[in-house]
Amino acid sequence: MNQETYSSIWDAIEDTPAEAENMKLRAKLMTALEQHIVSKGWTQAEAARQLGVTQPRISDLKRGKIDLFALDGLVTMAVAAGLTVEMNVTEAA
Repeated sequence: MNQETYSSIWDAIEDTPAEAENMKLRAKLMTALEQHIVSKGWTQAEAARQLGVTQPRISDLKRGKIDLFALDGLVTMAVAAGLTVEMNVTEAA
């Protein structure tokens, strides 16, 4: 049996490298937002007010429902939270 190794779970389960990269970025943004909400001590209702979304949207974020979020929406939420989003683009190995 041939075992393949992957640098991330997204590389293993997504159909294309582009889809895997998109999922990695979404996961990073969602994690950063969740950590920020926790560090601020915000309830879901307070986080929703601060980020300009609904409380169920924050619940989706906290539950890791990555398929419900697009990159642009996550960037908008991060900026509303007072975070700065930076991107690093490098040549693939």
